[in-house]
Amino acid sequence: MLAYLLFFFNASFVILNSAICSLVICVIAIFKILLPTAQLKAKGTEAANKVMWIWATVNAGILALSNRVEWDVQGIENLKKDGWYLLISNHLSWTDIVVLCCVFKDRIPMPKFFLKQQLLYVPFIGMACWALDMPFMRRYSREYLIRNPHKRGQDLATTRRSCAKFKHTPTTVVNYVEGTRFTEEKQRKSKAGYQHLLQPKSGGIAYTLAAMGEQFENIIDVTLAYPENTDKPFKDMLMGRMTKIVVHVKVLPVDEQVLGDYFNDKP
Repeated sequence: MLAYLLFFFNASFVILNSAICSLVICVIAIFKILLPTAQLKAKGTEAANKVMWIWATVNAGILALSNRVEWDVQGIENLKKDGWYLLISNHLSWTDIVVLCCVFKDRIPMPKFFLKQQLLYVPFIGMACWALDMPFMRRYSREYLIRNPHKRGQDLATTRRSCAKFKHTPTTVVNYVEGTRFTEEKQRKSKAGYQHLLQPKSGGIAYTLAAMGEQFENIIDVTLAYPENTDKPFKDMLMGRMTKIVVHVKVLPVDEQVLGDYFNDKP
């Protein structure tokens, strides 16, 4: 009974925290639209990022107060707040976003997630993500490009324009290389041979590297695991039942091999 009461209160606090922070970011977005210069707009983005940091800090507090978690965090010693990073991670649960923000919020720039262009027009969410300078991407299917060859290359051009603002602002771009959330059934079907990862896909990372690969100083390769809460980690976290969180990090160089042609190279 106590666990379900804790779930109710924690879920309410998470929703309230998200709603308040989103509303504040939307207000910042309105002011940002009205600001006349790129320099002032950058200040608006900075303010929105601070609100996102507050959101992450409150979520970290909820996690810490509600759960007796044993943290196993390795490999984050040499990161810096003023760097440019591509962060790749496996994707197990909604808990991943909370954990990534908890671990990295004071060590690297606040993360940016590539979003589909359609989300830009979703009320509140689109405006908040725009204020945070989340990069929006428009990807055409192979079938669409066959029917409309004049559109070839426009999706990448849109992504590059969206990322242009990061040239002068330290940035962390997050990419879930699996392209979907991990489940045991998907793992069996993928036959990838990994314990916590499905077969990685090159599509998302191809757009990221093609758009701003040379800007990245390092790739942060993150493996997440909830070894004692594998079934429903987000629910367990809200119910105070999360017991161990594993975050193993490898910081990799961005070299010529990494910057290969992911669109056209074939194995």
